[in-house]
Parts: sequence; C-alpha cells; structure tokens
Amino acid sequence: MVPVLSPIIATMPSWLPSLSILAVAYLVGSLSGSLLLGRMRGVDIRTQGSGNAGGTNAFRTQGPGFAIPVVVFDVGKGALAAWLGMRFAPQVEGYPGATAHGYAAAFAAVLGHVWPLWHGFRGGKGAATLAGGVLVLWPWVAPVLLVAWMAVILATGYVGLATVVAGLSLVLAAWWTEAAPPRMWFSVAAAGLLLFSHRGNLRRLLRGEESRFQRARLLHRLWRTRGG
Repeated sequence: MVPVLSPIIATMPSWLPSLSILAVAYLVGSLSGSLLLGRMRGVDIRTQGSGNAGGTNAFRTQGPGFAIPVVVFDVGKGALAAWLGMRFAPQVEGYPGATAHGYAAAFAAVLGHVWPLWHGFRGGKGAATLAGGVLVLWPWVAPVLLVAWMAVILATGYVGLATVVAGLSLVLAAWWTEAAPPRMWFSVAAAGLLLFSHRGNLRRLLRGEESRFQRARLLHRLWRTRGG
C-alpha cells in the first residue's frame, strides 16, 4: 500500500497531505479499545465505574483480562498515528518535516481518543494513546515517564495524579534536553490535554473524594510497617 500511495501524495499540494494525515490520525484515535472490545462482551464501560472509556476504568470494572488488551490497543493506535505522520509527511523544502508531522499526528490521535467521532465524542483521557506516540517518536523518555508514573502510584495510589505528573515530566524532559520546537510544543500540548482530561480527578483530589488504588500503595504500607 505504501508504494502505491507515495507517488499520489507527492503530487498533492503540501498542505493537503498534512491535513489528510491529521484527519486519518484523528480517526484512528477515535477507535476506542474499551468500547470496541466491550461490544464483544456486551458492555459499555461508560455506564460503569467512573464512566470513562479508558484503561483505568476498564481495569476497575472488568478486570485485567479486559483492561490489558484495551491498553495495548490504545497504545498501538498512538504508535500507528505517529508512524503514519512520519512516513507520509510531504517532503517539501522549508515545510515542516517528518518529525513535526509525527508529533502532530500523535496528538491528533490523542484528541480522537478523548473525543472519538465513532463513539459520540465520549472517550477516555488519552494517556495510553499518548504513550504509544511517545514510544515511536521519543522512545528513550518513555522509561522516565513510567518511573514518574509508578512512583506516584506506589506512594499515593492515585492513578489520575500519577498520569498528570507523568505528563508534566514530559515537559520537564523536553526543557531539560533543550528539545526542538516540534517536541517541545508536543510535550506542552500533551501535558495540557492530560491536565484538562483529568480535571475531574484533580477536583476530587482537592476535595478528598478521589478514589485510590489501595493495593498499589506499596511505599505507604512499607512506611507504616517500619513506623510500627
């Protein structure tokens, strides 16, 4: 398919392939793993738990056997969108290159996950899809984000807070490494979107009403054991 499409794309105005890439990435992101897989077992997790169509709610309401394929699916579509952006970016001098298109496509896929066209614009919060894009575009930073995410989970049990901290860590990593504009803008936009999509979690956290993943609070339990 790629050899067939490449000559066609080369003859288009430079803005048209870019717009097409973003549209396709958004549509790919709009394919929700939890909702598509949920149909196979006759459930819509948006009617259960937190009402969110993401991996965390899938885990809490359906268990790991359902949640793991959901997360793999959502990570995969983020990775696919990033690859499509880089592979089909127009090669025009003075025009944004493959890397910029990859980041833009990955972000478009995250937007699709949060506001999916195929599912009434009611989706998840975007973290897994964002992770897929990062794995393709900036793979070495993925372990850093995972460590930050796990540290907050183990210390507090708050999944939403951990995800927001990981998003902010992406910005910090971009600043620390003096990242080029496409990576920097992607990091800022991704962190901002995670803050927005987790705004309910943060409000509940401030009110002391946010639910914890108690079994993951290993650091808290170790501290209490030593204190006892």
